[in-house]
Amino acid sequence: MIEVQHLYKRFDDKDILMDINMTFRDGKTNLIIGQSGSGKTVLMKNIVGLFTPTKGKILYDGRDFVTMHKKERVMLRREMGMIFQSAALFDSMSVLENVMFPIDMFSDMNQSDRVKRARFCLERVNLKGAEDKMPGEISGGMQKRVAIARAIALNPKYLFCDEPNSGLDPKTSLVIDDLISGITHEYGMTTIINTHDMNSVLGIGESILFICDGHKEWEGSKDQIMASTNEKLNSFIFASDLLRKVKEENTPSPAPTRAGT
Repeated sequence: MIEVQHLYKRFDDKDILMDINMTFRDGKTNLIIGQSGSGKTVLMKNIVGLFTPTKGKILYDGRDFVTMHKKERVMLRREMGMIFQSAALFDSMSVLENVMFPIDMFSDMNQSDRVKRARFCLERVNLKGAEDKMPGEISGGMQKRVAIARAIALNPKYLFCDEPNSGLDPKTSLVIDDLISGITHEYGMTTIINTHDMNSVLGIGESILFICDGHKEWEGSKDQIMASTNEKLNSFIFASDLLRKVKEENTPSPAPTRAGT
């Protein structure tokens, strides 16, 4: 579990995040959503330690990441997995070597066990047989699956996904969503996903944080979104005519009143 408590972030004289409070729970797909410039990417970077909050706490199972010593932070980062927006694979390494990279860096396993673990992770994302291919020889969707395999190679407690469906077609995006959701539940990880993809929000959004202009505007689940009366959230989620129509069709009409009552 990751808890963000009264978190503020300021750059120079501009406030980017103001009093953000949120609990990201184990075994759930926790989504951060918001318009470009809303502060959601800055929040993610604070949580993983790329930025330092101006004020506030970030608790990893009760451990305050903000006040940790450098050695403690290094140890905690070994419990994290990260899926980057661009997949960020090493072009000069094979698929198997990409997945083995964090294992080689941080694991005490012998070579045989390292290879076995990497192959297991590739099988988990349905890439058995692709071990010897280079990143340039596989599709964008397959590259994202390699990135997922690499992210779970060290069996992390915390998984961070930055726009994992960016640049993918809708069908492939569903595959990636299903993989991330399945892995989250299978291993009981605390997964945080930064996304613009409304299919992801309505498909796997078990816990959703909506940020608007640096403030926490709303939180809830994918089921609660359809019934939300928050105007800013509705403006963001139902920006398209199709989604607005879906909401209207799922909103019960008021019961008729009898004349004279």
